Amino acid sequence: MRHDVVLVVDFGAQYAQLIARRVREAQVYSKIVRNSITADEVAAEEPKAIILSGGPQSVYADGAPQLDKGIFDLGIPVLGICYGAQVMASSLGGEVRQTGTSEFGRTCVTVKEPGKLLASLATEPKVWMSHGDAVYSAPQGFEALATSDGAPVAAFEDAERGFAAVQWHPEVAHSEQGQKVIENFLYDIAGCSKTWTSANFVDEQVAKIRELVGDKKVLCGLSGGVDSAVAAALVQKAIGSQLTCVFVD
Repeated sequence: MRHDVVLVVDFGAQYAQLIARRVREAQVYSKIVRNSITADEVAAEEPKAIILSGGPQSVYADGAPQLDKGIFDLGIPVLGICYGAQVMASSLGGEVRQTGTSEFGRTCVTVKEPGKLLASLATEPKVWMSHGDAVYSAPQGFEALATSDGAPVAAFEDAERGFAAVQWHPEVAHSEQGQKVIENFLYDIAGCSKTWTSANFVDEQVAKIRELVGDKKVLCGLSGGVDSAVAAALVQKAIGSQLTCVFVD
């Protein structure tokens, strides 16, 4: 069975892995990719949606990581988070600037218009912010959804094109209803299906291994790391006594 895939573009955020985990908790498969990925490479992955992670830099600083603008022309829904929201805004004609009010930690945002992204959220949720720059004006065609003291446009969306963004970090537990924001994007904007679980992923990999190996014998060299140990466990589950493991020091 083919599952919907969400690509998480890593802009150097400490939370990229957490974003990928939250997507999987929503029963959608996620995969982390580098921020230098090209539009052609994204298209080849055939993702159902893309999430742009946060990052430590300013979008207008020399050498700051950017995104291939052609990705926005692929017709794939995109969610920007923190730095990712600023990348989306600047790439599509919005304005990012230093507002003079940085926000770090629990922050109250005011939802002016929920749209699809913030549907069913509280009017003034407390969320986790970590930014010096902020989106000052959203790109043409986008609707501003929320604001805070340090972020004139704290959330915005163009639901018709499947684009949305938040200045805060919905992936962290400190953000109230953060998982709801992610799920609103995945289900209501991107149209992802809830078909992936870790259990069915294991079953599918075991079936693939059995088909590939057949009645052959397999020799597995183990380094002792977590990745190799997990792989060996999957192979052993699939073919049992046909597997021989050798520890490589």
